Amino acid sequence: MAGSAEGADFVLLGGRIFTVDHEHPWAEACAIRDGKFLAVGTNEEIRPLAGTRTRMIDLDGRLVLPGFNDAHLHFSQGGFSLLGVDLRPARDEQDFVSRIRGEVARLPAGEWIEGGNWDHEAWPSRRLPRKELIDPVSPRNPVFVERLDGHIAVANSLALKLAGITRDTPDPQGGAIERDPGTGEATGILKDNAMDLVQWVIPPPSPQKRERAIVTALEHANRLGVTSIQDNADSSDMAVYRKLLRQRRLSVRIRAWYPADTLVDFEKLGLGPDFGDPLLRIGTIKLFVDGSMGAGTALFFEPYADSPGTRGIAIHPQQELDALVAAIDRAGLQIAAHAIGDQANHWILDAFERAQQSNGRREARHRIEHAQVVKEDDVRRFADLGVIASIEPVHCIDDMHWAQKRIGERVRDAYRFRSFLRSGVHVAFGTDWDVEPLNPLLGLYAAVTREFIEGGPVGGWFPDEKISLEQAVECYTLGAAFAEFQEQVKGSIQKGKYADLVVLDRDIFRLPASDILKAQVDMTVVGGELVFSRCRS
Repeated sequence: MAGSAEGADFVLLGGRIFTVDHEHPWAEACAIRDGKFLAVGTNEEIRPLAGTRTRMIDLDGRLVLPGFNDAHLHFSQGGFSLLGVDLRPARDEQDFVSRIRGEVARLPAGEWIEGGNWDHEAWPSRRLPRKELIDPVSPRNPVFVERLDGHIAVANSLALKLAGITRDTPDPQGGAIERDPGTGEATGILKDNAMDLVQWVIPPPSPQKRERAIVTALEHANRLGVTSIQDNADSSDMAVYRKLLRQRRLSVRIRAWYPADTLVDFEKLGLGPDFGDPLLRIGTIKLFVDGSMGAGTALFFEPYADSPGTRGIAIHPQQELDALVAAIDRAGLQIAAHAIGDQANHWILDAFERAQQSNGRREARHRIEHAQVVKEDDVRRFADLGVIASIEPVHCIDDMHWAQKRIGERVRDAYRFRSFLRSGVHVAFGTDWDVEPLNPLLGLYAAVTREFIEGGPVGGWFPDEKISLEQAVECYTLGAAFAEFQEQVKGSIQKGKYADLVVLDRDIFRLPASDILKAQVDMTVVGGELVFSRCRS
């Protein structure tokens, strides 16, 4: 939107603006020109900045926040999930099968059925689905559908046959093929790196379908007030992002990560940790330390309470992990390391510390993604090493249905929102979409209440780890911006920063925390452009 000598492009008046600026946390009005905040203050201070061509918006007391920045998601996968079969609502095995049967009826024979987001822990039986469950309804369509955490999948017999998986196929490093204890045959359940055995034979989606998925995801983000994302991308996603950028169709700011296994000589990349355009940046390398707690593959010091024969799966042996971290750090790039279990978090902190010792300390802003189960001593190490805790608070209120059964008293070390902040750790919030819904309000609710969506337990689950709504919003805005080296240009509503904001239909600071999820996004602005409006402004 072009600026005008006659005044601001936009003026918003009469609102409650939580700026996330510690010096001036609240304001009534703001003005926008040339895609940035021109001024923030009272109605009397801002009104004179309007000119004859200024668009005036009466907020009528509504709440304005900096645009939400999702610090960890899988954006194209989320888009594909909006286009494909959604198994998250499945109430039990029968519902699971019924939804797959419906997808089979919609597709031609031979076409792969993907997607999923099923959660057996929400079913009465809590049993993992096996190939025998879905084979009868999918004899001519290979099926490969993932659990909601993305670390476990079930394949039908046809998919296993196409992938060449038999009773004699060995488990890959960092993965497991579940086998029937009586027959030794593969059950269809594949964990972590074993999922690759099937994914390698699935035809990739066409560029047209990928673009459609990403555009659908952009529209979904706009409706939810998400103005920035930090994405587990791949080269195919980047091709679409670059195309949309050229066509001026990117309506969300993107920081795209690259998986470590796609790059070899990091120092020859010629990238810094903050390389790119205001709408599309790169410079972060994603790696995995372990799997997930829901899949039983997160790495712990002690065995699982409900499966004492395992402590989880290490994706890399520790020596290999140390070497990988050191190489990426030496190239001056940022690392986003997935770690769930207490041993996985300890290992990656050790690797960061050794990299500092060998390469020298710098403001690397390395991150641990999820940081779900962390011992007290390691919480302090996050701060000492300058490591960011990149957390998805909604995992807490989802996983607390079953986490204590899985890891026993170690849940006291899990989802440590307040402990990290109290220790001076930089915290960034995200959703892990499409593992969880993209809606940021769900994350705010989870961080503030630590209660199920329907309420309870009374006072919250381990309530000492609850944080204030102000803190939660900051983690979702300025904290997430810091995690991508962008806190100087976005994450708060301040003069000179990008004009990224969201208008809610009610002031969630003046409501009981239980009402946060009743709020709706009325308006989303990215760089001074109105990308979503639910109602008349």
